Amino acid sequence: MKTFCGRANPTTGALEWLEEDENYDYHQEIARSRYADMLHDKDRNVKYYQGIRAAVSRVKERGEKAIVLDIGTGTGLLSMMAASAGADFCYAVEVFKPMANAAVKIVEKNGFHDKIKVINKHSTEVTVGPDGDMQCRANILVTELFDTELIGEGALPTYEHAHKYLVQEGCEAVPHRATVYVQLVESKRMWSWNKLFPVHVEAEDGEKIIVSPSEMEDCPGVPSVCDIQLNQMPSSDFTILSDVVTMFSVDFSKPVRSTSTSYRVQLEPVKSGKAQIVLSWWDIDMDPSGMINCTMAPYWVKSTSAFQWRDHWMQCVYFLPNEEPVLQGEKVYLTACRDEYSVWYKLQKARGEEENKAAVRVESPVCRCQAHLLWNRPRFGQLNDQNRTRQYIKSLMKVLKTDSVCLCISDGSLLPVLAHYLGAKQVQYFLMLLFFSKFFKANNLEDKIKIIEARPELLTSSHLEDKKISVLVGEPFFTTSLLPWHNLYFWYARTAVTSHLTSNVTVLPQSASLHMMIVEFQDLWRIRSPCGTCEGFDVQTMDDMIKVRRLKIVSAQVSAKQNETHLGLKKYLWLLKNLYVRQNTIVLVFKLLVLYKVTGFDPPPLPSKGKSHGAVLWMEYHLAADISVNTGLMQISNEKGNCEWNPNCKQAVYFFSSVIESETPLDLPSAVTYAINFNTKTGEIAMDFKL
Repeated sequence: MKTFCGRANPTTGALEWLEEDENYDYHQEIARSRYADMLHDKDRNVKYYQGIRAAVSRVKERGEKAIVLDIGTGTGLLSMMAASAGADFCYAVEVFKPMANAAVKIVEKNGFHDKIKVINKHSTEVTVGPDGDMQCRANILVTELFDTELIGEGALPTYEHAHKYLVQEGCEAVPHRATVYVQLVESKRMWSWNKLFPVHVEAEDGEKIIVSPSEMEDCPGVPSVCDIQLNQMPSSDFTILSDVVTMFSVDFSKPVRSTSTSYRVQLEPVKSGKAQIVLSWWDIDMDPSGMINCTMAPYWVKSTSAFQWRDHWMQCVYFLPNEEPVLQGEKVYLTACRDEYSVWYKLQKARGEEENKAAVRVESPVCRCQAHLLWNRPRFGQLNDQNRTRQYIKSLMKVLKTDSVCLCISDGSLLPVLAHYLGAKQVQYFLMLLFFSKFFKANNLEDKIKIIEARPELLTSSHLEDKKISVLVGEPFFTTSLLPWHNLYFWYARTAVTSHLTSNVTVLPQSASLHMMIVEFQDLWRIRSPCGTCEGFDVQTMDDMIKVRRLKIVSAQVSAKQNETHLGLKKYLWLLKNLYVRQNTIVLVFKLLVLYKVTGFDPPPLPSKGKSHGAVLWMEYHLAADISVNTGLMQISNEKGNCEWNPNCKQAVYFFSSVIESETPLDLPSAVTYAINFNTKTGEIAMDFKL
């Protein structure tokens, strides 16, 4: 049985209906893309296996049967580890049916069907008793319910319920405990992901400053964590203001409480500066002694020789509600507040003990300005990018005249303000983000810039007061865009408003080009590579399942069905290490009315050594003569071919079949041929690569 699902095409803006299986689960489908990364995480798997062996041994030494409860079993890997370590029986709980079915097959294939029972339920629905899912309570609790923030996947309420109803008092737990660490830093780069900085514009009548509304300046933001690969962030991007301290720990072998609470530590700044950011990470001890430890600590805390790359567990960036000046040696209090699923922080100057306690509030911060709800962190980074803004200012100065009637089509853009300050007679702005009316008011422009609350195809002459548009501008940026070329919605919007444009209209950007580069990744390829065996257990069934299911990932919106297996990954490549393999190639050029397709380009010569994991694709927007904005490769940084990428834009990654189908990618092929075509009707790109 099938069901039809509606979705808005991010490129054309049109509503489309897709046929999907009735059991299709979008969120789980996306989440499952990280399973390969977890199975390839050697450090994680080895530590879990060591901890499970030790827990089973401790129970056996007490003369007890080892009964294991594995919550969130996934592939069944941890249960198989327990059974192999001598556990008498394992209950493997998995709520997602396709994963539970895969676990049953994997357990059977590895010969543990008589030792492991897979239960396809949420753990809170599992029953215990003669007629229940479990015959008795377990005395070993094994879980892997953690995300980068530790508690974001609901670990605390799950543990709380398990201790009440599913495991014995004093049970063994693997992991035994988790500890969260914090460090206070100042970072202009990271702070630019949370607050909008003033923008200085040199106009003919003097300097203008674009400021944020007070609601945005004072807004505490949202409690959602910013997870990031801190191991790839250069030390020059932040200033350390405090030592690393322990924020809180959770002992999983004892009853756990998930109710909201707070923790507080005293910090003595090691350097004066502006406290803006709390960096945080955690580690887990697999045994009570802490001898078996798996840590997420970044490179400046632990030796890089022990560094394990992973994409499923990273490090956390938390933004303080406002930046706070701190002085070296002058003590401050850092408070961590949490609910069941998230953590947030506040910093206070050291005052009287009772006064500080009274100032602690556990309530989650609420965004009052709407910007933090509608913009992601990289969008803040884009708007704070001074070099990027200068490119738009230079191009606007080239095209604007005193009688220009300007129309802006982009989400939450500063372009209408720039156009007004640079001399446009009249500026119209399609209202895509409601809070921008407050933004115009804060800059005394509410009567200078007209907001049009309509989609481009519904634009009428009355909206424009019967005037024709002489300058059409866009960054372009739209919040619905998932892949780089989705911002070509501007191209479709431009077509929709054609009747309202002057015959000699100027369009900015004038054109856009899709760029491609073949790359070798140091680590990223693992998240799409099959595992085969993991710690001696055959998980090929999972590899096959991911390969088939990836065909159905709708969120990626990648055109041709046969190619969806390979594409759909959006990554901020500036936080990854990759090696340059092929020169930058333009494969498609988009102009106002004409689309040039470039297919089957003869590829340039390839180096004789290395591996070819896939292609990276990005857009470049050509604003005016010799002025452009690049969303991808900025430069090749050294002779080894390491690349520097735009940090505020996601690039698309297409993995070659050698990565998808082989546990060890092949050496670099002698040639790569490709065909890349843009469907003007659907706004989708079809790709085909042959090695």
